[in-house]
Amino acid sequence: MTNTIPNTFSTVAVLGAGTMGAGIAQVCAQAGSSVVLQDITAEFVQKGLERIRDFLQKGVDKGKTTAEQRDAVLARITTTTDRAGACRQARLVIEAVPEKLELKNGLFRELSAVVSPDCVLASNTSSLSLAKVFAGVQGPARCIGMHFFNPVPLMALLELVRTAATGQATIDAVTAYARLLGKEPILVVDSPGFASSRLGVCLGLEAIRMFESGVASAEDIDKAMVLGYGHPMGPLKLTDLVGLDVRLAIADYLRKELDHPGFQAPELMRRMVAEGKLGKKSGQGFYRW
Repeated sequence: MTNTIPNTFSTVAVLGAGTMGAGIAQVCAQAGSSVVLQDITAEFVQKGLERIRDFLQKGVDKGKTTAEQRDAVLARITTTTDRAGACRQARLVIEAVPEKLELKNGLFRELSAVVSPDCVLASNTSSLSLAKVFAGVQGPARCIGMHFFNPVPLMALLELVRTAATGQATIDAVTAYARLLGKEPILVVDSPGFASSRLGVCLGLEAIRMFESGVASAEDIDKAMVLGYGHPMGPLKLTDLVGLDVRLAIADYLRKELDHPGFQAPELMRRMVAEGKLGKKSGQGFYRW
């Protein structure tokens, strides 16, 4: 953990204290930034802070970090339910709210009039069009996608997504910060599903179709990709971790945007979502959790 931080991103606001938002807040604080974690209720922000505290404590228990480092990270994080207040002094705002275009666009339209003109605005969306997410936002050159992966503190990849309006100075600053976070950045253009979601969702949907038609068990389909292709996790277990409802929404979006039959969601997936079998967060998906 380091305290060396570019002045540009010395203060970061993270909007949304769920699994992704909490993880993003943690890695920013570990890098030395002062972080404001915001959500719409005190209960949500408290749960987010508890996620961070629990993750750091596991590191202490395993001897991977010290109690002093844990406390230093937590000391850099403050919480609030005041969105405008959270962002007013920020040099970087990272949005991690639910994958709803109207919600994200409204949020950035609101904030672009509140933050400083040189504050970078970033979305953690995994697949939505950033041109639409940032439509009507003041200062489009400072807008960029920062797609983190779950669990954020452990996953090395950070997908940076540029729109036609994103400035090179924004790209350079965010790329440097990504490396400071301990991430390996890739740069892609704004297109449906970007690079990671487009490939990952396609693989996951085909794995569901294979399971649905009885090709193999969920465990053996996953084992094929882990042992045969070196994936850290199989596509069905990953779908459970992400959430079947989340992946279904992305699949439907990509099917519409790309007009590609590979993104047609299997009936089994729709049935599981309707039955509340959403994966880890509900206790059952392709696996029991």
